[in-house]
Amino acid sequence: ISSKYCAVIIEEATKATAMMTGESPQDATANYSDTRAASPSNNPIAPMRGVSDGKTAAAMSTHKGISGTIFEAAFVDPAYTWPPAEGQGKNAIELQASTALMKSAAPNDAIDELDDDEVSLTPSLMSSDDEGTQPPRRPKRTTTTTTVTTQKKGFLCCKSSTDEQIISSKSSSNLVSNNNNHPSFNSKKAERRAERQRRILAKKKKRRREARARERYRRVPEGILIYRLDTSDRTVTLVSGPSSNTDMNSLMKQMVVINAKPSSDISRRGIMLTGVRGEMYTLVACEQRTAIAWLESMDMMLASKPNDATRAAIEDQLGESIPMSHRVLSQKSTNSNWARGKESMLSQTERDEIEERYVNLAAYSNNLIRAGAFPSSGNAGSQSKGKGGKTTTTAGGGGGIYYTVTQIHDDGEEYDEETLESIAKRRAVIKDSWDFFRMVCSLLRDKRKYDEVFRKLQLDPVYSYLNSMTGLNDPGDDMAMGGNIGADKPITQMHFAEYDQMSSSQIAKDLVRRAEVALPSLVEICKALAGSLGMEEVGVGPVKDASAALRKAEKKYEGDVLKVTDYCRALLVVKDFPTLLALLELARDSFGPLIRRVKLSTLKNDRNAKPGGYRDCIINLELKDHICEIQIHMWPMWVICGVDGFRHYRHCLEYSTDTFGDPYEALAGLDRKTMAELIVMAEEAVADMPLETLEWYHEKFILDYFAEVGLFLHHGLHEWAETTLRALIKLRCQSPDIGPDHHETITLYKYLEQALRAQKRLDEADEVAAKIAENKQLKSNEKVEADKSVWDEWVTEPFESIVDPNKKEREEEERIKKEVRASKKAWRKIREERFKFLDSN
Repeated sequence: ISSKYCAVIIEEATKATAMMTGESPQDATANYSDTRAASPSNNPIAPMRGVSDGKTAAAMSTHKGISGTIFEAAFVDPAYTWPPAEGQGKNAIELQASTALMKSAAPNDAIDELDDDEVSLTPSLMSSDDEGTQPPRRPKRTTTTTTVTTQKKGFLCCKSSTDEQIISSKSSSNLVSNNNNHPSFNSKKAERRAERQRRILAKKKKRRREARARERYRRVPEGILIYRLDTSDRTVTLVSGPSSNTDMNSLMKQMVVINAKPSSDISRRGIMLTGVRGEMYTLVACEQRTAIAWLESMDMMLASKPNDATRAAIEDQLGESIPMSHRVLSQKSTNSNWARGKESMLSQTERDEIEERYVNLAAYSNNLIRAGAFPSSGNAGSQSKGKGGKTTTTAGGGGGIYYTVTQIHDDGEEYDEETLESIAKRRAVIKDSWDFFRMVCSLLRDKRKYDEVFRKLQLDPVYSYLNSMTGLNDPGDDMAMGGNIGADKPITQMHFAEYDQMSSSQIAKDLVRRAEVALPSLVEICKALAGSLGMEEVGVGPVKDASAALRKAEKKYEGDVLKVTDYCRALLVVKDFPTLLALLELARDSFGPLIRRVKLSTLKNDRNAKPGGYRDCIINLELKDHICEIQIHMWPMWVICGVDGFRHYRHCLEYSTDTFGDPYEALAGLDRKTMAELIVMAEEAVADMPLETLEWYHEKFILDYFAEVGLFLHHGLHEWAETTLRALIKLRCQSPDIGPDHHETITLYKYLEQALRAQKRLDEADEVAAKIAENKQLKSNEKVEADKSVWDEWVTEPFESIVDPNKKEREEEERIKKEVRASKKAWRKIREERFKFLDSN
């Protein structure tokens, strides 16, 4: 009886409270019930089921003070292949998925017809994703009846009395109206009513989203499984139904993750997961960026100590409380890269901020890819024809449609426009960093190409003769070899008397005028040279403007504009060293008195190349009192960058890229957070070209993947670095212009060895190292001297060096002289065969 009356009193008190706060009695009663259900003894912790339709959204956490992220993405059913084989409809998956989404997005949703009083407002179902205006409020009429029965009983006597009081809604209003005029009361009442309407609308939207999600995953195409990752409790759950061929015995439905690492899947989309019971599964995502974002988030998740939600999920998986043998599962994972180094010192708040920033960037980038926001992407899900008519699927596919990210917050706050703007600005900064790193990789790649081309050019039989020649007024730019700095340039423009009264800007303008006068004569000379030698590549550059001349003079010649000698300029491209020798001889015989300088220093094997590795020959000649410049390029070097060679030179000079022995050195000093964000940008760059669809002629994407390998190696993702490198090596071997022994292929092998050693796969690494050594020996044998016996090297030479310490130097000089004589003889033979017209000159 006592319990019954307590329940009545609580119910009546609840109704009275609801009348004061503006809530319905059902809402107040539900709130009280949920308060009881939230107690430790009555509320088993369950993972939250947040859903976001392709955007980063906010959701309420079911655990007070616990935050995290919910990912939903498409993975490949092991019984199927992805992407579909040729002829089976590349766009079929996306078409099915898109149709399902359109059907589930019906505007006339029946959930909108719910009456406000039918919506139960419980704290665990609150959300703040308000959009648009609030629904109109309805006036409510409340009638309150209070019945109090009092019974008094004593020994040998009985007495009781009953009092009943009925308060109508009008009477209730009169009772409350005494305080209605108080401003603070009216304000609080309005706030409560507004909060109630907000909760009603949020509940409606939540139901609508849940219904849409159920509809969405009921129509998942064949071969796709939708999994949900909840970092707040470390669970991975299957949220879609199986396909017709799914192996139910091996299907992973739910697990609490204690370890995650990349798999060796050749598609580079696999994640190996280890569960709390020791079970192991490999999930293969439909898209690369899904696997990368999930693995990074899991790595962050495992670096933190398990919270109450995680411990509850572990207990639920094990079916009991965590025994002592599983206490290790309650600690942070030592396998996580985020639990090592300086990242191990981060507080939980700092980890949450880093995770939030990362997932925001990943979701923002995914939305841009899905929207086709990049010029190279075209429309999402489009296809393009490559060489040989092969169809390549670009960004899109059913996998991207199901890629969603939901933020879990304790307060359920949604991101406002200011927050989205902050995410966009952060992405812009990381995108610039990625572009710079990719540019460094490109510059050093081209530098290695220049170095390899010059190495091969030196095998030309006439090179020793060319290398022995001395240029005219050519001390070179290499100070270590006695060269000059810019201020000591041996030739300058003619100094006229009027220049004494002119500023540098005025002098530069006058030199520009004189260059325009001399340009026609320079063009005629270049035409004559090209016609005589049969050259096809001839170019006449525009006259350098005064502002550019002033900048160059300030940077190289201490402001002396007279030392700028390329106001008037032209270029010729020769195919080999014999043609260059013929051009030099023809120029000497044709207009020798006009030549002021012949610069050969960068073509010498004992001199440094220009910044960036480029080497050429320059002839300066004086035409109409103005010094002009003819740049003579070697075709094997010219073809590497073409007209962009000067841009390559300028960037290498500006960023001092020659100081990098390895392009990946540019990543030194970056923290793990920035590295993870750079990988997001790398995946954005290759979104149009998954690794398995890459072909040998996709140079742009090959460079992107090469740059991403550096990020993987520095980020500890050695499995994915290995997978990418093996794919790139295969493509380089398939290329008709490169092949297995090319220096680029060998460079990739060097990084592959590094990735294998990091995985402790030493036998495979040794095999790769042997291949690299074999290639090195092959190159050294291309121009090898006569073999010497072991006896001569260890017995004869030490004794002779004591008697004659200068013997080695003399022998080296004699060897060089012999090489030059032989080279000159070869040149005479080639000259006789190809350039006989030079004799007539």
